[in-house]
Amino acid sequence: MSGTTATAARPRSVGDGGHRWVVLVVLCVSLLLVAVDATVLHVAVPAVTEDLRPSGVELLWIVDAYPLVCAALLILFGTLGDRVGRRRVLLMGYVLFGVASAFAAFATTPEVLIAARALLGVGGAMIMPATLSVLRAVFPDRRERAMAIGIWTAVAAVGAATGPLLGGFLVENFRWGSVFLINIPLMVVLLPVARWLLPESRSGAEGPWDVLGALMAAAGVLGLVLGVKRLGVGHGILDAGTALPLLAGGALLAGFVHRQRRRRHPLVDVRMFAAATFSTSVGCIVLAMLALVGLQLIAVQYLQLILGLSPVETGLRLLPLTFAAMAAGATGSYTLRRIGPRRMVCGGFLLTAAAVLLLTLMGQHDRPLLLTAGFVLLGFGLQTTLFASYESMLSEAPAKQAGGAAAIGETSYQLGAGMGIALLGSVMNAAYAPAFGSLVGVPPAASSAASHSLGEAYQVSDRLGGAAGELLRSTARTSFVHGLHVTLVVSAGLLLLGALAALRLPRGMECAAVAPVHDEPRKAGCLRRAVPASREPGDATGADREVAARP
Repeated sequence: MSGTTATAARPRSVGDGGHRWVVLVVLCVSLLLVAVDATVLHVAVPAVTEDLRPSGVELLWIVDAYPLVCAALLILFGTLGDRVGRRRVLLMGYVLFGVASAFAAFATTPEVLIAARALLGVGGAMIMPATLSVLRAVFPDRRERAMAIGIWTAVAAVGAATGPLLGGFLVENFRWGSVFLINIPLMVVLLPVARWLLPESRSGAEGPWDVLGALMAAAGVLGLVLGVKRLGVGHGILDAGTALPLLAGGALLAGFVHRQRRRRHPLVDVRMFAAATFSTSVGCIVLAMLALVGLQLIAVQYLQLILGLSPVETGLRLLPLTFAAMAAGATGSYTLRRIGPRRMVCGGFLLTAAAVLLLTLMGQHDRPLLLTAGFVLLGFGLQTTLFASYESMLSEAPAKQAGGAAAIGETSYQLGAGMGIALLGSVMNAAYAPAFGSLVGVPPAASSAASHSLGEAYQVSDRLGGAAGELLRSTARTSFVHGLHVTLVVSAGLLLLGALAALRLPRGMECAAVAPVHDEPRKAGCLRRAVPASREPGDATGADREVAARP
């Protein structure tokens, strides 16, 4: 069995329980900043448009540059951290994130803001997988790691949900650049604290880092995410700007997998996917995010355009979803020990499907109790699924592949989000548009424009006025609610598919092997199972060699 060594260069050693939880706080604050930055700009778009006057294409890139670049580089920096040191990559990410935030805050042209958002994506790609891989190294015991991952996933949910609220407050009271300025003082504090507290860890793997493979993975993921995002905004799959990135991305990723299987020292050990637990966990993350992001997007439109709520009121209505997600993360470790990954992921999917079907009772009038109940069940169910999937994926991967495994998980997260917007958005549009085919008294051009979206239908109806405008508005509202119901039913079907897929996961946790032999209470409730074929010979626990060094 490979050994695990740790050398303390801090006031407390890595093995000190108190120190581990302080490290977790630093990692969670790091993740919170990255998660908030992914959504904080959304409510600032009108202010940015008024100030910088970007074109339609430039505005699209201002919003999308950050998630596109971040998703593309996750595997590159995750595996680089395994080789050169995860803490080192994390600290470099802090510096770049802070510098890019300053450029974004004081940008005077759309081009500068796009470049700054892209740099923020590079910094985010350094930070996100590093937080999860450092967590894997600091919490070798699976039961403690499960609790830490529960907190980590809850923080991610909080960051994504509070981004629009925080952005709305800052834009209402300060210049739009303030949504980026808040990053700088936090990074100034985080940088020395993280350097002092976090242990350095790397895989100790032999052989050179596969630069070409890393670039192939980055370009492949970029192509896939770009193509999926174009599908999400209404471009057809046969459109050249959509089909070419999808085909090129798929081909590059297929070449990347082939290259890794042939290399003696692969960048990512693709044999991990041969293990049912790892591949199923990744698939469940994709399905969970597909449902979450697609439903959130449609829910925001419903709350604002059908119920007439302001952006801040909309954020407050979505808070029960966030609080439920926090509760699921906080109790996830206990639940996982009691019922195991299979029942937890499956149950989370089923609970989410029930919440989605409950929300089909939404209509054109406000039903706050129904919405609150649906959002609570939705948040708790999805966070339960995400928590157990992340925990199973990370525990299945060898410790020396922690960065690569974390990057795969985060990439799956981003791909699932993009696919959710594309797929559920397409279903919504397909159910919404047919009602405008034959409206008596409404000009065909107006009907065609209104069929694109509910927001555009409102604008057209206001211009028309009179009976025709009122007919167009009422048709749009009715059709949107109908499309929402169809989309919710389709989403419920996908969630049930996820529940079936979760049956491939193990029944119980394998954590007894990492606890001391004499520590019977820590071994209670944990089940041993066979070591997957993807593990290296002689590694009975999957805890491959982890080398921790002084800075």
